[in-house]
Amino acid sequence: MDTPLDVAEAALEPVVRMPYMNRELSWLDFNSRVLDEAFDTRHPLLERVKFLAIFGSNLDEFFMVRVSALQAQRSTGMVDRGADGLTPAEALEKIGSKTATLVERAQQCRRQLIHELTSKGIRVMDVARLPEKEQATLSSYFDDHIYPILTPLAVDPGHPFPHISSLSLNLAVTLDDDGMERFARVKVPATLPRLLTVGDRVAPTYVWLEDVVSSHIGRLFPGYVATGAYPFRVTRDADVEIREAEAEDLMQAVTADIERRHFSFVTRLEVSSEMPVHIRQLLVQGLEMDARNVAVSSETGPGVLGVSAYMELVGLPYPDLKDAPHVPRIPDLFTSGEDIFSLVAREDVLLHHPYDSFNPVIQYVQEAARDQDVLAIKQALYRVGTKSPIVQALMEARDVDTQVAVLVELKARFDEQNNIAWARRLDEAGVHVAYGLIGLKTHAKILLIVRRNPDGSIRRFVHLGTGNYNATTARIYTDFGLMSADPDLGADVSDLFNVLTGYSKQKTFRKLLVAPLNLRERLVEMIRREAHHARKGRTARIIFQMNALVDEEMIRELYDASRHGVQIDLIVRGICCLVPGLDGCSENIRVISIVGRFLEHARIYYFHNHGDTQLWMGSADLMTRNLDRRVEVVFPVELERHKHYVVEQVLLTMLSDTAQARQLTPDGQWERLRPSPRKRRVDSQQMFVVGKKRRRNASIKGE
Repeated sequence: MDTPLDVAEAALEPVVRMPYMNRELSWLDFNSRVLDEAFDTRHPLLERVKFLAIFGSNLDEFFMVRVSALQAQRSTGMVDRGADGLTPAEALEKIGSKTATLVERAQQCRRQLIHELTSKGIRVMDVARLPEKEQATLSSYFDDHIYPILTPLAVDPGHPFPHISSLSLNLAVTLDDDGMERFARVKVPATLPRLLTVGDRVAPTYVWLEDVVSSHIGRLFPGYVATGAYPFRVTRDADVEIREAEAEDLMQAVTADIERRHFSFVTRLEVSSEMPVHIRQLLVQGLEMDARNVAVSSETGPGVLGVSAYMELVGLPYPDLKDAPHVPRIPDLFTSGEDIFSLVAREDVLLHHPYDSFNPVIQYVQEAARDQDVLAIKQALYRVGTKSPIVQALMEARDVDTQVAVLVELKARFDEQNNIAWARRLDEAGVHVAYGLIGLKTHAKILLIVRRNPDGSIRRFVHLGTGNYNATTARIYTDFGLMSADPDLGADVSDLFNVLTGYSKQKTFRKLLVAPLNLRERLVEMIRREAHHARKGRTARIIFQMNALVDEEMIRELYDASRHGVQIDLIVRGICCLVPGLDGCSENIRVISIVGRFLEHARIYYFHNHGDTQLWMGSADLMTRNLDRRVEVVFPVELERHKHYVVEQVLLTMLSDTAQARQLTPDGQWERLRPSPRKRRVDSQQMFVVGKKRRRNASIKGE
């Protein structure tokens, strides 16, 4: 019989220096994979434009959060080396070089897409190339709609350098004043679309707003000769620390944090090569920034800076240039007319989004809000979107005297304002609103419904998920959700809410793994148990799917399991600091990444466990912040048919993908996987779409 000592034994000498990839460089590799999709002609044209825009938006956030932290470390003179062996300065140098290469590739992609759009009748042109009639139309539009909201700001001894907001697009304007050069800044208004339409409705032409402003810049400075108008763009640090321990009111602290972001230091100044060096230097001085943070693009002209704006093209009404609409399946049991609580009371329900509809989750909350036998609803909300049917139902539930308690995470980065607005509305509706624990973000996806049975007893219903309670993102993110009336899960979720909303020092739970309380410890135990099985000559297998793998301890444990013979497959969408395929360390580890139509967002942890398989899902990635600094929940999937579906039909299908998958090599490269000769290409996401459609059609036919 195996003992705990057997499981914990270490039969091999530890690796002297653990191989570990720099997380920022790994993230740039992920964004490179996103950019690859914009080049991939297998996608419809406007879907490729979407990937280019996502690439740009991702890069903005990267500089706002990750690069800014390294720049702050460099500015203090920090020379400590991380697990990757790099100092902050060395890491920034490598990031700068890699980013420059990526941006050049993005501009190449932009040119290619513009050319292909033109061939499809979607013309994106410079104002100077427009016919005279259309230029006249634009001039009228400028006078009536743009000119009134422009504010030219002079820069001279009497006019201080203006504040430049993060991600804003601006023009650095040079003027000739009888032989003396003057300088002014004009902000391109964010209240107007970046792409303007000109021409007839049948075959419109699109022009960039900054190009329209530049071509009419002289009207803003009568009596002066405009000699140049050079676009530039600023990115500021968004990783401002919230001083929770010092705050009397967390909402006020978060609101103040949002305000501080407007005035935080500049992490990146984007300019084109046409901007004169002395103007660039003037901007660096005025922005009080490090000159090393200037990014000079070799491309010139409108539409070059801020390629995230290309997302405006994606909304154009050209269905033949987009993916066919995906209609999520409503599982058959939800079409029977039986009430949802009877369904869940009979057996656990596992939903696989976006292939399964998110509507049953919304229905779960809505029925609870209307059901007079429901005594309480408790839910944790992280990112819910601007129009949330779930939040609306929670407010309506309070109207019928159901006790409703909602934990709103105010510190969900870039969703703070939206969450503050929802928290205030919930509070005004009489809902009990809490903001979580000091020093910890609540990232768990949990819902508890307490309902009275006909005999007067109480039963608890839960929903546990890997993704947010956001009906919009549930259509484009792959996630799982479990609806259950399991008494142990209900008791665990109830206890956890007491931890989050009241005073409780509970650290153990019946079935749930909860960070930062016991999740790390239990995952380590299960990895070591698999290594123990391998040492005993048994089949040992681990399959994990996650968004990111960063935590050093977890990587070390996976290396050790590999060295003992455990076969490990990792599906990591984004950052992966683990190095696979190294002799004597990770030769039994394979890492793939899938970037496709849907954002792979699920977190799944599978252990073969000598045939007594265990499958876990939840909100936590294997990152130090998730394991130690957030409230996360990982839950067991216990029904055998659910395990079979997730492992055999989902994970193994993803591991066989030869359409969107890339495999990480020992030298840190991501290589596209290709089908073997005479074998069909495997597109896992498309297979899930088609599979769900077949199941829906079968149920319609009565099969």
